[in-house]
Amino acid sequence: MTKKKKKADSEKLCKAIVHGMQEKKASEIVVMDLREIKNAVADFFVICSGSSDKQLDAIAGSVDDEVYKKIKENPWQIEGRSNKEWVILDYITVVVHIFRKDKRGFYAIERLWGDAQITEIED
Repeated sequence: MTKKKKKADSEKLCKAIVHGMQEKKASEIVVMDLREIKNAVADFFVICSGSSDKQLDAIAGSVDDEVYKKIKENPWQIEGRSNKEWVILDYITVVVHIFRKDKRGFYAIERLWGDAQITEIED
């Protein structure tokens, strides 16, 4: 796969993920572009918050559905669905982080990757 194709695929994946989050009223959605960061684990992180266990489940399900519908991809790995504090959907080039509002500040992913270009998505 060429670098240009990979970039386009990652960006398309981000758009589908954000749309899935918006469908379930996720808040504080940010897209972190990690492509210029040496040794980054992915091209993008897409992060959002939900206010309850049910909403975290709904957001994760909506992201999964939206990505499959638009791109025909399933997550390579899913973590955290049972503890309902921080759900991760790993699509390899894009990693989705869905936090319960009260836990997001504790983990502070945005600060850990401070060199990333961050785009805030309007609610």
